[in-house]
Amino acid sequence: MKLTFYKYQGTGNDFVMVDNRQGVFPKNDTKLVSFLCDRKFGIGADGLILLENDEKSDFKMVYYNADGNESSMCGNGGRCLVAFANYLGIVKEETSFLAVDGLHHATISEEMVSLQMQNVDKIDTKPKYFFLDTGSPHHVQMVENLDNLNVFKEGAKLRYGVYGEKGSNINFVEQLSDNSFHVRTYERGVENETLSCGTGVTAVAISMFDSGKTISNEIVINTPGGELKVSFEKNGSGYKNISLIGPAKQVFKGTIEC
Repeated sequence: MKLTFYKYQGTGNDFVMVDNRQGVFPKNDTKLVSFLCDRKFGIGADGLILLENDEKSDFKMVYYNADGNESSMCGNGGRCLVAFANYLGIVKEETSFLAVDGLHHATISEEMVSLQMQNVDKIDTKPKYFFLDTGSPHHVQMVENLDNLNVFKEGAKLRYGVYGEKGSNINFVEQLSDNSFHVRTYERGVENETLSCGTGVTAVAISMFDSGKTISNEIVINTPGGELKVSFEKNGSGYKNISLIGPAKQVFKGTIEC
């Protein structure tokens, strides 16, 4: 099978995109997805995303981790998919689409995409870390000297040691100013550090506000792949109107035999 694909990245979080409105891509083929995401033998990406038809929204997002397994919500992937849908002419400046965690609304202006995330109802505050679900499960832990931290080693230790086989994404955070933070993330499914994680920086922003580290509800997050912004509103013990804002760019288009 000759497959046409597009490569997108959002602050260094990169994805193979496939227009699957005609149903050409075989579902749940973990070996195929893993091959396409392989950086030495395939295209190379943190994940693969199918754009599919949906009866009640503009399109449907189906997301696979680099290990080939269908996964929970990916914020940067969602932003890149909005840019892809815009490129294909499916949507213009505004859109709504269905993902694994429900309906999402988004806007796009040139290469900047603002994606509305799902509400967060609960934050589990522990002595040394926070845990919350922003479409995917996230562990948020503050550290010092983040640039020199071995994120792969320490992230894997927490991902398996605290959360078992099901796992969690692990975010390490260092405060830069009153409303900005530096974040590095170990992603389950990729099983390594990624240059950026959308649901992760969303979890970090909310955790930092909830714990009083910042009083701003519009937070700047610096990742190894670039800058993202997160805005939100407090809603009782939870949060609503959460937006993840940042660039989403097409890198190249190609075909591959698989």
